[in-house]
Amino acid sequence: MGLTDGSQRLARFEWQGQVLYGWLTTTADGKDVLDVLTADPVRGTAASTGRSVALAEVRLLAPVLPGKIVAVGRNYADHIAEMQLDTPAAPRLFFKPPSAVIGPGEAIRYPAQSREVEHEAELAVVMGRTARNVPAAEALEYVLGYTCANDVTARDIQRADGQPSWAKGFDTFCPIGPWITTGLDPSGLEVRCEVGGTERQRATTATMLHPVASLLAYITAAVTLHPGDVLLTGTPSGVGPIMPGDEVAVHISGIGSLINPVSGG
Repeated sequence: MGLTDGSQRLARFEWQGQVLYGWLTTTADGKDVLDVLTADPVRGTAASTGRSVALAEVRLLAPVLPGKIVAVGRNYADHIAEMQLDTPAAPRLFFKPPSAVIGPGEAIRYPAQSREVEHEAELAVVMGRTARNVPAAEALEYVLGYTCANDVTARDIQRADGQPSWAKGFDTFCPIGPWITTGLDPSGLEVRCEVGGTERQRATTATMLHPVASLLAYITAAVTLHPGDVLLTGTPSGVGPIMPGDEVAVHISGIGSLINPVSGG
C-alpha cells in the first residue's frame, strides 16, 4: 500500500484497547505499518511516538469524527437523470448528523422504518483548517485530505418526505474510511461501488457539476467549516438497494476501499 506520489495516509485505529492515530507507511520488506502519533493531527499538533504497529494487528476506525457533515445532492448529471429530477441551479446542500458515522467493517443497520435502503458511493473531503468565505482559487489549501464515503439513504422515506435529512440521518448511515489520504488532486478520481462483488456505480469526479473547490467556496460563504468537518460531494448514477446480508464496497482511486456489511438492525 505504499505511495509514491507524495501522498500520505492518516488512520484512526484501535490497538490493544487504545484509540490511536498514525501515518500508514510500507517498510523496506513490504509490510504495512502505522507510525503511531502522540495526538489527533486533524485538530492539533501531533508528533511521532517512535512506535509502529502492523496494519494487520489493528482495527481501523472512522478516520475522523466530524463536528458536522455537509452533503451535496444532485452533483452528477447521470444520477440526476436516473432519479428523474431537475438539475439545481446552485449546489443542493443538506446535513447528515455525526451520529451516523461508522468506520470500515462496521455494519450498516437496516432501520425498521424503511423498506428501501440504498447505497451512494461518494468522495468525502476532510477539512484541515477553519474556512470562512474562502475563494475557490484557495479552497483546496484548507483541505486535509480525502476519504471514501457511503451516503446511505432510506429512499422510500426520502420520497415521502420530499427532503433528504431524515432519510439520510439514521445511525450507521454515513460509513467513511478507511483512512484520510492527503496530497490528492480531487478533480479526476474514479469512484466505484460494488454490492456483493457486483459493480453498481463507476464514474470520475471530473464529471461533477460542482467540483470540490467550488463547493467549498459556496458552502463557506454561509457556513464556517472547522478542522475535521466533512463534505460529501455527491454520488454518480447506479444507486440501488442494499439488504441485510449484503456487503457494500466503495472504491476510490488514490484512496482505497471502504467495505461495510449490512445487518438487519
